[in-house]
Amino acid sequence: MDFERAEALNGAIRMIALKHRARAGAKLAELGLHPGHEAVLLLLHADGPQTQRQLAAGAGCEPPSITLMVRKLEAAGLVSRVAAVQDARANVVQLTDKGQQVIPQLKQLWQDLADETVAGLTDTSVDQMIKALTDLAHSLHSQAPGA
Repeated sequence: MDFERAEALNGAIRMIALKHRARAGAKLAELGLHPGHEAVLLLLHADGPQTQRQLAAGAGCEPPSITLMVRKLEAAGLVSRVAAVQDARANVVQLTDKGQQVIPQLKQLWQDLADETVAGLTDTSVDQMIKALTDLAHSLHSQAPGA
């Protein structure tokens, strides 16, 4: 790929990421959350209680980032931590009743963000975009160190 195409592609991806994260951050703030918190809450809702290591893997973050997020979510009363039965050094994180109650709002917020993001596109082009972005994510993942 020549430099001009590389610059256009990389610039577009960067701009989308920045604008999407900013919009997500503004919407998540309405629920008292920060970017990344939604991934943890939705993982716990979908898959049930998990260790912080499992959450880090599922959310695609480093364990120290998950530790900080879990602390903030615990302080907000949305999750709780207990020592893992099989390994007292590990913490199992689970949604609290308050955390369960925020899930419908979080899902609606996530749907609204997606709708806003693709408001100018047709259903067909949205499907094509999902496929292209999924392919791109897989391509980047397969080229990551240790992948």
